[in-house]
Parts: sequence; C-alpha cells; structure tokens
Amino acid sequence: MAEKTFKGFNRRQTLAGGLAAGAAPTLLGAKPVLRPQATAPRHEEHLWYRQPAAVWTEALPVGNGRLGAMVFGRVAQERIQLNEDTLWAGSPYDPDNPEALAALPQVRALLAEGKYKEATDLASARMMARPITQMPYGTLGDLLLTFANAAQPEDYRRELDLACAIATTDYGTGALRYRREVFASAPDQVIVMRLEAKGGTLDFDIAYRGPRAMRTPREQFGEGGAPQSVKPTDWMLREDPGPFAPDVVIAKDGAGALLITGRNDTVAGIPAGLHYALRLRAMGDGTITHTATGMSIRGARTVTLLMTAATSYVNFRDTSGDPVAKVRQLGEAAERKSWDELRRAHVADHGALFGGLRIDLGTSAASTLPTDQRIAGGEGGEDPSLAALYVQYGRYLLISSSRQGGQAANLQGLWNESTRPPWDSKYTININTEMNYWPADPAGIGLCIEPVVRMVEELAINGAKTARVMYGAGGWVAHHNTDLWRASAPVDGPLWGLWPCGGAWMCNTLMRHWDYMRDEALLARLYPLLKGASQFFLDTLIEDPKGRGLVTSPSLSPENEHPFGSSLCVGPAMDRQIIRDLFANTLLAGERLKRDADWLEKVRQARAHLAPDRIGAQGQLQEWLEDWDAIAPDPHHRHVSHLYAVYPSGQINLRDTPELLEAAKVSLRQRGDLSTGWATAWRVCLWARMGEGDHAHAVLKGLLGPRRTYPNMFDAHPPFQIDGNFGGTAGILEMLVQGWGDELHILPALPSAWGDGSITGARAPGALKVDLAWRGGKPHKLTLRGPAGSTVKVRAGTERFEAVLSAAGRFTRRWS
Repeated sequence: MAEKTFKGFNRRQTLAGGLAAGAAPTLLGAKPVLRPQATAPRHEEHLWYRQPAAVWTEALPVGNGRLGAMVFGRVAQERIQLNEDTLWAGSPYDPDNPEALAALPQVRALLAEGKYKEATDLASARMMARPITQMPYGTLGDLLLTFANAAQPEDYRRELDLACAIATTDYGTGALRYRREVFASAPDQVIVMRLEAKGGTLDFDIAYRGPRAMRTPREQFGEGGAPQSVKPTDWMLREDPGPFAPDVVIAKDGAGALLITGRNDTVAGIPAGLHYALRLRAMGDGTITHTATGMSIRGARTVTLLMTAATSYVNFRDTSGDPVAKVRQLGEAAERKSWDELRRAHVADHGALFGGLRIDLGTSAASTLPTDQRIAGGEGGEDPSLAALYVQYGRYLLISSSRQGGQAANLQGLWNESTRPPWDSKYTININTEMNYWPADPAGIGLCIEPVVRMVEELAINGAKTARVMYGAGGWVAHHNTDLWRASAPVDGPLWGLWPCGGAWMCNTLMRHWDYMRDEALLARLYPLLKGASQFFLDTLIEDPKGRGLVTSPSLSPENEHPFGSSLCVGPAMDRQIIRDLFANTLLAGERLKRDADWLEKVRQARAHLAPDRIGAQGQLQEWLEDWDAIAPDPHHRHVSHLYAVYPSGQINLRDTPELLEAAKVSLRQRGDLSTGWATAWRVCLWARMGEGDHAHAVLKGLLGPRRTYPNMFDAHPPFQIDGNFGGTAGILEMLVQGWGDELHILPALPSAWGDGSITGARAPGALKVDLAWRGGKPHKLTLRGPAGSTVKVRAGTERFEAVLSAAGRFTRRWS
C-alpha cells in the first residue's frame, strides 16, 4: 500500500528536535532531521489502524522480555499501560499439604472401586494445596499523558512495525503534525517514548495511575467477551487517574524525573513480599515542571520519556533486591545516550532475532486494509497474507515477552492491565505454557526458550518437596499450574488440579528444544530434570487393576469431566502418552551422556509396560482407559488432551501408526473444529500434523476471525490468552515444514489456498535451517543448512530422498 506524504515527510519518517532544557545535550539533535524509510512497509510485518484504541484489546504491545507496555495512541490523552515481569502478588510460600500422603492410597482405592464422587470429596479435603490458589501476575499501572488544546485529528494512523518493534502514532490537526514512537529496549532495559510536533508545540501533563483490579471482558460484556468496537471512536477520550493506592508514593527524583514506589498485593493469606519502583525521566526542548500528581511539559517540539521499572525480586526464594537503585542506574545510563543511539541499539537487537524468518503465502486486495478490518473479514474472505502476518506477530510477541534472563511468557505473555487478571495470568502447564513455546524453535527464535529452562529448574526444586511430602516419592512433580514462586502442589480443586504430569510435559517441551538445537551442554543441563521427573513416576505408577499396564492414579484428562460426575480417574490417555515421551527422552539423554546405565534399564522396562493407547467402539482414540467418550458430558470440550500423541508429540503419525491416526481423526471430528482461541489453535496444529491441509486452513480462518482474534490481533479465549497466538503460529508453520520420526517433511499439509509461496529461515530438528519455495502447490526449491556432512531424510509428498549436506553444511535441490 502506497504511503501518503504530509507536508514534506511521511509516516515512516521521524523528527528529532531541539535541545532539552536541563538535559544531557546528547539526547536530542540541534535541529529536526528527517529519516526516510528505505522501503514500503511489508503487509506481513505491520499492524495498522485509522483510529486510536478504545479498549485494552485494541492497544498495541511493546516489550523487551522484562518490561512491557500497551500503547493506545489516543489524541487527547495517551495511555501507556505498564508491566514488569516479576510484579506478582505474594511472596515465597509453601503450599504442600502433609495430609495428602495418608489420603493417597484411600483415593486410589476409591477410584479402583468406581467410587468417583467419594474419591473426589476425599481428595478435595486432604490432597489439595494450602492455599488452594496460587499468586496472580500484576500490573505496574498506567502513565496518562493529557494534551492541552487537543483537536479532532486528520490523517490519523496508528501502527506497530514488527520488524523494528516500534509502535507509532501519527496525525495532524490543521497545519500541525504530531508523531509518537514507543519501544521497549532490551539492550538498555528501558521503555522509550518520543513525542514530536511539527508546526507547533507539545503541551501536556503526565500523571501516574497505580495498579488496580479491572473487570474482565467477560464481566463487562458477557460470555462473548469484548466486542470488536465498543463504541464509535472517541477522539477526545480522557480517563481519570484517580487517587493513589495507600502504599504508592510519587516523588521528584532530580530534574525532570519522577520516582514512583509501591508494593505488591497480599493474596489468599500469602503476605505481600515485593517492593517495586518506576522511574520516569522527561527530556525535551520545552519547560518541564513538577506537579503534585506528576509533571507538566509546555512549549516543546520534541520530548523523550524514559521509563525504567524493577521489583525487589531476586529469585523465587529471595525478595531482597533494591528496585530503586536498579531503576536509577538503568535510567541514568539511558539518559547518557542520544535518542538515535537508543533507537539504533534497540532496532539492531530486535532485528537480530526477528529478521531470521520471512514468509510469503500470497496476497490479495484485503492485505491493504487496516488490520482490524482484515480481522473482521478473516473468517469469510481470502487474505493469505493475514496468516503470514499472524506468524510474524506471534514471533514478535514471543521475542517481546520471553528474553534471556527474564521470566517465561505467562498466560498473557507479558501484558496485563489488572491485579486480578483472568486465571491470574499464571503459568498453566496442562497445555497453555507449553503452547506458548510451540513456535519458538520452528520460527527461528529458540533463544526465547531460555527463561523456560530456568523456570523448570526452579520448579523442580520445589517439586521435589511436593513429591516427597504429598506422594512419598523421589524425583519431582508439578501439577497443572505454577507461578512466580514456583508453587508445585495441586490447586483450584481436584477436578482441575490433581494432575501430576505438568512437570513431565515441561520436560518434554525442553527436550523438543534440544532436538532443534542439538547442543550437548544443554542436554547435560536438562538431564537432571528428566531424571527427577522420571523417578517420580517410577515411584508412583501403579499396575492397572484390570491388567492393562502401568498407570497414574489419581489423575484426570485435563479439565474434562467423565460420565460419572468427576474428572478424577485412573490412567487417562494423555498421562500415558506424556510419560512415554518422558521416559524416551530420559533414555535418549542418559545414553547420549553415558549416565546411569542400571537406572536407565528400569526406565526402559517401565516404558515398555505403560498401558497402550486404545481405540473405542466408535472408532475413536479413547480419552480414558475405559471407553467413556460416547457418554462424556461435553463431547465438544475445548481440551483434546488424548491427542497429545499426535501433536506436539509424534507417537501417533501417518507413517507408523495409521490405525491410531484414523482413530485420532474420529476423535477430533467429534470434538468439533472451533472452540476457544487456544483450543482452536491446537486443532489447527493437529489437522496439519495429520496431513489435512485444507481442513487445517478452514479451522485457521476461524481462529483469524473476529470471534477469536481481537482488533490488536491478541488471541481471544475470550478473554485474552496469548497461547492461541503462539499455537496458531505453530499451526501455520506446521502446514509448511514438519520434523518427526527422524524425517523432514516439506509441504506436508499445504492448503490449496496457498498455491504459491515461500518461507526462509524456518528450523527443523537436527539443527537444520530450511528455506523452501513452492509453485502450484508443489516444491520448487529447497535449501537446507545444518551440520556439515549430515544426512537428512526428506519427504515431499510421495517422494522420499536423502539430502547430504556439504562440507559447508548446505544442500540445495530444485524441482522443475
């Protein structure tokens, strides 16, 4: 789409203004300088809109893995909602319930007798965590910039450049032109906002609004969540900062600087243990004065705001940090750099991760429309580049919410406007956290997984105590949720929480990462986690009373009620599949590292004795050991847990287990194609792995439409959960390139709607980089890069061949 030019510069050009009063002279240039963009924006790398955000799910996210912001792009009053990834409620705590150990054999006996209600009641009374909830992720509050003499804008444009990770707002009023840029710098650990005026001045007040509980979209608008447009655009919208919370202190911190301090919340009897600090530095060529509620800026042509934040969190057992010292150190270091230096360092750092993958699925007239209009037509129209944009946005979100040294992406990634977010915005490890990282390696951003490795290492420490106290077992265990404090005991109630495979699935997720990286140092780091998780199951698996093999008890098929008034059961399919992968991964790692040969033999024998997958009377893959699927209360349940073996695992596949795969298809058809956002994304991945490209594409269109995607392209459960973004990204990539069964599969599920296209920089197991182009639905050119001299088994439809990489680690093949 051609860009419109306004009075000598366009939206992709940036102004730098005059000298800041009282500021370091290096931050701003002496006079405005134009920086033109060399190329037109790519449709698959930009989100853009013709109006500001009315609600949070229309605002645009920026993040550096630790600090996040949502940018609303409003005219009369800009709202910048802030997050810091360690600002959670509570403090280190011990939720393990010592009564569980004595109750365990009683619950098992009741389940064996089919007394599900009695087993559930006993588990509820004696086997759950204390407290029965975990700690919620919080918010850092908002900065509100209220502009004097704001007027109806002309030629308004708001955009997010995914390649540069910069959110921009650009508009005019009469002869005046205004531009704002916001980015979150990882190199400098600061959120930067640049405001510029051409033909006039900037006059605005800055106020801080502290953390608060917000009503969820479901509470505000009912079961459908937030509508696509709450009301016509209110260009003059202003929000009241409101009174400060009692524990929030705002103070001057030198010329043009504010220091805001506060503390986190007490929840469920777990005392507040964190202090936080937010420092704001304003630098510009106007007059900057302090006020009772913040700062006032008058007569400026350019203003740069530097926002730094931190908490006293050191690690999951230590909250003794000094957030004030940290924000001062980071803020003062950033002040010594020019705007151009900050921007260049940020763009280079982000680009080093983001720039590694390009995807072209074709284009259409819809690709020139604003993003919200494209989403509104996503289900019914043809817009192949919307799927490409979804992939790049998913990559952008993971880079922005999960960086080395920070916390892993939670249920909302990094972004959250409430102290009481939906499902506490925790780590839900019965699918959602794992799904967050499904696209990381295939999309070429495997470095983003480092926070998960640390999280699981920490979780295993607490999980060892949970295993000992609650199960009398060695090794370690985690259930269906965890939080900043790495709580590992079962929460929420037995129908959801008494599921012992969360830690095991996280281990399998990390081994999938190793398979893409093939790094022996990483394998050595993961082996203790694998060994501990496996030891727990060696100690707790029981023989099925009906002689069908080793099973878990008690457990459940995540969140799905069976026909007998509970979800608690013995040996659901997902448990057996996850443990089968866990044991296989443990054997692979141990043998490769030449460790624990005698103990590994026990693992091998236990794996061989696990109860196998079963096909039911309807031809379906059974979700439970018993054939209950046909009479289960919710045949269209969002979870498809028993299909874990198809995806993300590869135990059930087209090549090796065709009968089980057909049974899995029966189950998936019974479940239905469309569900919550993340569950629909899982279905895309499953149909892609099954080789059903057009079916996967039809489901994908449901995901990309307005019922499951908000205007800012956040996934709608509803409400917002980021896992659907990541699951959908993985599903699209899965249609193009797959790696399982020691083979590389190219175009295994290409939909007919994407007849011509290309992808460069995709990754596959075996430390492979894949560049692929296709024409008319057939491969056109394949280039592989990887370990020199390695041999890769490749499948392209019915064709099979071996690709031998050269001494330079490269292989290329063309098709006519």
